[in-house]
Amino acid sequence: MKSLTLRRPDDWHLHLRDGKMLEGVIADSARHFARAIIMPNLVPPVVTTADAAAYRGRIMAALPSGMDFTPLMTLYLTEHTDPDDVERGKADGLISAVKLYPAGATTNSHGGVREMDKAMPVLERMAKIGLPLCVHGEVTTPEVDIFDREAVFIETVLDPLRKRLPELKVTMEHVTTKNGIDYVKASSANLAASITTHHLIINRNAILVGGIKPHYYCLPVAKREEHRLALRAAAVSGDARFFLGTDSAPHVDPLKECACGCAGIYTSVNTMSCLAHVFEEENALDRLEAFASLNGPAWYGLKPNEETITLEKRDEAVDYPAKIETGDGTVTVFDPMFPLHWAVA
Repeated sequence: MKSLTLRRPDDWHLHLRDGKMLEGVIADSARHFARAIIMPNLVPPVVTTADAAAYRGRIMAALPSGMDFTPLMTLYLTEHTDPDDVERGKADGLISAVKLYPAGATTNSHGGVREMDKAMPVLERMAKIGLPLCVHGEVTTPEVDIFDREAVFIETVLDPLRKRLPELKVTMEHVTTKNGIDYVKASSANLAASITTHHLIINRNAILVGGIKPHYYCLPVAKREEHRLALRAAAVSGDARFFLGTDSAPHVDPLKECACGCAGIYTSVNTMSCLAHVFEEENALDRLEAFASLNGPAWYGLKPNEETITLEKRDEAVDYPAKIETGDGTVTVFDPMFPLHWAVA
């Protein structure tokens, strides 16, 4: 196959940051994606509908003229989130989901939830009104190994929450383990998972073998090869419970290449090329549209995009930039460690 046309895709997990960084990266997402679930872990975080409205305004102001892109806003769940504010945000069409960050789990998550009981009033309201909860599925207790955080979260936090509140719709974002894949597949309702581009391609060797490579460091951290293979199998399966959420997360190089580097991989530039490569390797190019363009909208109660994009396979490798320049500084683009021959026409 040399050409593939599919409905314009969406990104169901995206970090756009703010200010000059937002201005520097938004075009890379808007170029290929029609919509994106926007992460709220700014400084300060997006915790109220007023915050979300203001942030959405800054996103739209940064969008280059002529580009068509819809940011789907989320709220950062705290132990003090107001259920009435959340319900108003959904009723107004502003809020598409609420995001659970266990405190300390990832970038700018220090204000996240420490005691789930304190968040139950808003979770109960979300279940009642049908608003999804997006979860960063990791525990942060120091005795748990970082490679086990997702599995322990499922056992000790997510499963008890879903048994307590089975009508709550939950998205396991950036799932990274076979444990997570199996948990979603075993669920009968109200559970789905997004999968990133980079977790389909790298395992933990990419970070550690031959020296520490900070531009492959993300949270949740990449796991063993068996987990990567489980993610790939789920992504190409056609199962509607799995869809694309890139978790594209820009950091300037000095904050990545330092003694305590930031977690995040920037994939917005070349995600569609990477995905076409992966799906072709798995003999599943006919299922790429479901993963990138159909399953996510169905889960979030939206129609698929009417517009289409066409991917073409070229004889010569596509020359993507290794870095992009933003007003905040240089950001390194994800290198999949193999040549990319598919490109959006």
